[in-house]
Amino acid sequence: MKIVVIGATGTIGSALADTLETGGSHEVVRASRRGPVVVDLAEPTSIDAMFEAVGAVDAVVAVAGSGQIARIDASSDADYFRGLEGKMLGQVHLTRRAAHHLADGGSLTLTNGISAFSEPGLSFAALVNGGLAHFVPAAAAEMPRGIRLNSVSPGWVAQTLEKMGRDGSQGTPVAEVVRAYVELIEGTGRGLVVSPGAE
Repeated sequence: MKIVVIGATGTIGSALADTLETGGSHEVVRASRRGPVVVDLAEPTSIDAMFEAVGAVDAVVAVAGSGQIARIDASSDADYFRGLEGKMLGQVHLTRRAAHHLADGGSLTLTNGISAFSEPGLSFAALVNGGLAHFVPAAAAEMPRGIRLNSVSPGWVAQTLEKMGRDGSQGTPVAEVVRAYVELIEGTGRGLVVSPGAE
């Protein structure tokens, strides 16, 4: 399969691209805001340019997204709403375009994330992630030509927590998260929102 990994420079994206390339059964195209194939999900025209540049593809995976911890009562609008254009609306734009560009029976896998947070500063992340989790099953039923739409909800990744100086044991190892993406790409499911590491 020819697979585009959007966000291929990140913790999950780079591990996923490496895993998909192992064994040589997939051709992986690495895309990111500063990668060999440039795409910014916050800019719909760059999604169009990406599809034009890569040509026919069998699968697309989006593991790109931006945002930050921002309290509802102590942050600017710009900080609080960060992630709306890229992670949420950007993946919707990607879905709409993938419906026209993916091969028949192709696979599109998005990334949402957990929406039940107990720590302050993550209310907008909960909104975005919850919205995407509900979008995927509904949009999957509308995808043409047998294209399968699914999503992974990785929650905190162990390696990301460690980079933040936090306890990595409270997150899911990146290898387990990557396995969830690979199973959706290579499988037959549609409209699924998978949460690796969830009990």
